[in-house]
Amino acid sequence: MDIDQTRHALIEYIGASYHGESNIQTAFEPLSFFVNDKPTEMLSILYEPSLCVIVQGEKEVGINNELIRYTPDMYLLASVHTPAQVRITDASPERPYMGFTITFTMEQILEVLKDMEPLEEEPVEAHGGLYFGQMEGKLLDSVLRLINTLDSPEEVRVLAPGHIREILYFLLKAEGGKFIRQYMKAGNSAQKVVQAISLIKDRFTQNLNVKELAENVGMSESSLYSMFKKMTTMSPLQFQKTLRLQTAKRLLTLHNLPVNETAFKVGYESPSQFSREYSRMYGLSPKADAMQVAPKQSVN
Repeated sequence: MDIDQTRHALIEYIGASYHGESNIQTAFEPLSFFVNDKPTEMLSILYEPSLCVIVQGEKEVGINNELIRYTPDMYLLASVHTPAQVRITDASPERPYMGFTITFTMEQILEVLKDMEPLEEEPVEAHGGLYFGQMEGKLLDSVLRLINTLDSPEEVRVLAPGHIREILYFLLKAEGGKFIRQYMKAGNSAQKVVQAISLIKDRFTQNLNVKELAENVGMSESSLYSMFKKMTTMSPLQFQKTLRLQTAKRLLTLHNLPVNETAFKVGYESPSQFSREYSRMYGLSPKADAMQVAPKQSVN
């Protein structure tokens, strides 16, 4: 099957799964589909470590004051949690935007890397924690094999983890593999920042002490701050705030939680401070956003 046939098969499967919602959680938790039938405004998101692919339509990704056109001929690879601005630019009811995201863990990457031959270290062009690569047929075929397991709970349970390993293998063999490997070197600064990101993510509702965080990952406070900002474009405290506000947005718009309850749930002690910071990030108060943001705004 050539790459266009594979892409068409993916479009058919995602289209058959679409019943009006924009974020479609599949039977395999790391895999989600995204559908939108109209262009969107620029939205703030936080990419998780993941492979993101468009199979129909286009969008733009803004990071580090740069706007990148992102098409079905490309894939987006996020190595760490990375903030970005995103908007869908090509979508219509007749030809909706369609894509998917597969999240993965550092442990899964390391498990594949240990069985691969080492590659020569070469710098690759990246945008913060994001890399845009050229889509290859083998990679897309492996995704289709994963998606073809979704109709059988037993196949998901038995076969899907192997297909994730296959997908990671093809990513690591391509140019994007060089991008990922720079974060995998045991003991280097990038790996320590990845550890710090995981700690913040696991405890984002708690007060953050950057000095203690640096000690936990074996770095000086100044080195952690500098490397953290280089990799994510944010300071650790800004990163925590972004996690809190993005979680709050989901709670408000998808789960209809009251504003005050949401503020406390994501770690704010003051609902008024929460409302101010939410308004600065999203351009609307939490209450106004909860009333107007529809599920179709999801653009991952």
